[in-house]
Amino acid sequence: MSLTGAGSWRARIPGRVVFTNGVFDLLHPGHVDVLVAARRYGSALIVGLNSDASVRRLKGPERPVRGEAERAYVLAALEVVDAVVLFEEDTPIQLVRALTPDVIVKGGDYSEDTIVGAREVRARGGEVVVVPLTPGQSTTSIIEKLRGSR
Repeated sequence: MSLTGAGSWRARIPGRVVFTNGVFDLLHPGHVDVLVAARRYGSALIVGLNSDASVRRLKGPERPVRGEAERAYVLAALEVVDAVVLFEEDTPIQLVRALTPDVIVKGGDYSEDTIVGAREVRARGGEVVVVPLTPGQSTTSIIEKLRGSR
């Protein structure tokens, strides 16, 4: 959905709304673990998804492996995900400000100090959660293995 659509969706959701974001290029158990953990913190989970252009700027010209429509489709099909919204920027700060989530969740490769939007969520009395990484799970390692460079 668009930012406008996500804002309308958010306004209709009672209870705690949880937000997480990422590229979710090749969905793997580590992604699923973060999403499942995130959903436990509220009554609805919205996922901010980096657009293809944003991914290329952040990860290089060979990424993403899957296009934004495919990545959004896979995420939206997961039972724990209530909504997916694409964002073009390199960070989800506009989404966080617009959606005013009650909880923001990221994987263990982040700390509260490095989570974009954490300060805004905390300022509204919200919660910031860092979910431990699932050992041996990363999109980069999957790509390296597929290319035979590992």
